[in-house]
Amino acid sequence: MIKYTNDCVLGIEVLDEDHKYLFKLLEEVHELLNNDFLLDRHDKIVDIIRQLENYAEEHFSREEKYMEELCDPELFRQRIQHNVFRDKMHTFSFSSINDDEEQHQVLSELVEYLARWLYGHIISSDILIGKMPPLEAWMIKENPCEFTDEYKTGIDFIDEQHNKLFLIIDKAYSLTKNITDTTCDELHSIIERLTEYSKYHFKEEEEYMQEINYEHLEAQQRAHTAFIEHMKNVQKENFKDEAKENLCELTEYLLGWLVNHILKMDKLIPVK
Repeated sequence: MIKYTNDCVLGIEVLDEDHKYLFKLLEEVHELLNNDFLLDRHDKIVDIIRQLENYAEEHFSREEKYMEELCDPELFRQRIQHNVFRDKMHTFSFSSINDDEEQHQVLSELVEYLARWLYGHIISSDILIGKMPPLEAWMIKENPCEFTDEYKTGIDFIDEQHNKLFLIIDKAYSLTKNITDTTCDELHSIIERLTEYSKYHFKEEEEYMQEINYEHLEAQQRAHTAFIEHMKNVQKENFKDEAKENLCELTEYLLGWLVNHILKMDKLIPVK
């Protein structure tokens, strides 16, 4: 069972409290799923789904307002992810839950979805709130995708692989400078390459952490899984409409996530 842990803390009190409460609702769903004493859980299931829908709306409103005030470049993508959650909750609202078998199935699916979505959303998207400068700040740098000394961990193969990730993201960043008819196809190819290389890098990095018995391996694994899940969703997106705007936002996300992950997590990995 996934619980609210320290790696979910954003340092933004109002949002952290919201996330704690959403995890509390997840725990209530889990408890209801494993409650063998209730003969009919229909009313409780309806109630918990309504609570999730209503509180999620309050949280999304607070989170998006906070991001608007910061002019946070990740706001557009956050709104998309929030809508995905709304749509999913809507499907649960209309599920058939009249008998024990249907109730168990709905609760099982709800627990699995909430655990995956909540942790994935927080660790792959919310963690960047307030940490990414607006696009103009990236653009004034000579090369925002350059792998510099500040990103080095001192572990040679990890640094080499991080450099490779920066180079792949730089390919996407280069596309923002000249949008053509082939840009979307090129971008999807880059996204696929980045996803596959990230899987390879995460596997190598996790094996190293296992070798040295690194105490924060599990948190690293969760962060890696969340990023790959996010990239799977990105692969399904259509960038043809407002291509430049969407491409810039995606580049910011990719670069922002990688920088934040290296500086906040990877640089803590001990050198063997």
